[in-house]
Amino acid sequence: MQDQPHQELIIVLDFGAQYTQLIARRVRECSVYCEILPFTTSACDLAARGPKGIILSGGPASVYAEGAPVADPGVYELGVPVLGICYGHQLMAKQLGGKVVPSERREYGRAELQVVAPDVLFQGLGNRLTCWMSHGDTVLEPPPGFTVTAVTSTTPTAAMSNPARRLYGVQFHPEVVHTPFGLELIRRFLVEICGCSQSWTPGSFVEEAVRAIRDQVGTAGVVCGVSGGVDSCTVAALVHRAVGDQLTCIFVDHGLLRVGEAEQVQRDFAAALGINLISVDASERFLKRLQGVVDPERKRRIIGEEFIRVFEEVADNVADASFLAQGTLYPDVIESGVGVAANIKTHHNVGGLPDVMRLQVIEPLRYLFKDEVRAVAKELGLPDSIVGRHPFPGPGLAIRITGEVTAERLAILRAADAIFLEELRAAGWYAKVWQAFAVLAAGVRSVGVMGDHRTYAHPIILRAVTSEDAMTAQSARLPYELLERVASRIVNEVPGVNRVLYDISSKPPATIEWE
Repeated sequence: MQDQPHQELIIVLDFGAQYTQLIARRVRECSVYCEILPFTTSACDLAARGPKGIILSGGPASVYAEGAPVADPGVYELGVPVLGICYGHQLMAKQLGGKVVPSERREYGRAELQVVAPDVLFQGLGNRLTCWMSHGDTVLEPPPGFTVTAVTSTTPTAAMSNPARRLYGVQFHPEVVHTPFGLELIRRFLVEICGCSQSWTPGSFVEEAVRAIRDQVGTAGVVCGVSGGVDSCTVAALVHRAVGDQLTCIFVDHGLLRVGEAEQVQRDFAAALGINLISVDASERFLKRLQGVVDPERKRRIIGEEFIRVFEEVADNVADASFLAQGTLYPDVIESGVGVAANIKTHHNVGGLPDVMRLQVIEPLRYLFKDEVRAVAKELGLPDSIVGRHPFPGPGLAIRITGEVTAERLAILRAADAIFLEELRAAGWYAKVWQAFAVLAAGVRSVGVMGDHRTYAHPIILRAVTSEDAMTAQSARLPYELLERVASRIVNEVPGVNRVLYDISSKPPATIEWE
């Protein structure tokens, strides 16, 4: 299910900004549905989607540089409100006849904004506002028909508008928290200018998704891969609500799970959903396929393909099975490389899918962020044990072992990971962090001393982060006493480990997972 019907749609055209996904998040926080599309999308294709408004994102390029990304000029003639942000603001000015030049003094960080003309975006917010800037070029002169509505000490056109054509531009970033009034400005664009009703809620999403699944599936059978996490369980609940007994769920033990996870998933899934579940132990075939594989991308692709082959084999014994439902999320799509986005890592359920598949894929959560999925899960009545479960990647422990995956290395990692999670729960920290896990740096060994003897063993890296949507993350500031207790237990209880480290990297520049 690649596209879903939505009564109201805002489109964000992506020019490669680090904040593009954050713009989409802010729009959705206003209960308005939006999608990110590449800047190369034609005006004709945009019109066919029937958006209520279009937002032009920021980007790293200069509008006057050779090969700079540009929007189809027809975007401004669609009669649809357009808001340009940073690069999008500069691009709008240039394409419509304004003048953009390199700034004499670049503007990065906090800035004081002075509102100099009446505008719906700023009405009632005051004449002096704090905003966040990040630009080296500036709009020196707005296009004909535009009014400068705000300035800073170094930016003569910090905001501009042409209400008659419903075209607006802001040089600052309203999507970041460092612009305190930013969310209100975005809300005004959506509601006051685009006329959005703010009706996109978890309940409305469920209604639309159920209707779309019924229309797509008809009377055919559906198989759904479940892992016990909130994503796959939410998909299962949605599809079951839509087609009932036409759904058969499949749990695949690929041998890359944590301690006791296979038994826990099957128990919790049955208790929470009561949907027919087929369990498959495919651990030997997965480990055999991964023998000698070191490259993370190859791991992900192998695991993604093998999952599909197992699902297809099971589906051969399910009456009229023609569809495969899976829990792909928007961050999976973005990080796997869409539009102008770089391929950060191939997610097993996106770029890791084989080219030829017998089953047609259904992805009802494809355009949701993780916190939105949790809201939908609650709407569907899933228990807290599933809703609050930490994300666990489809490739499992394979991408938490740097280097080749072996049975010995899996045993070491499982034991260390179990200790970490056990201590987090005992200390009341499990629910406070987004995700926590252990990593085995299999290609590294360090010298240690245990019982007056020299050791040469593996290090274990602990990782715990806080996040809202997995697009950005901060290292969790766990108490030192907790980390010390975990490290002591791992070194003493897990053979083959003599050193424990804590990863304090944020995302970006790191990712949450190691591979």
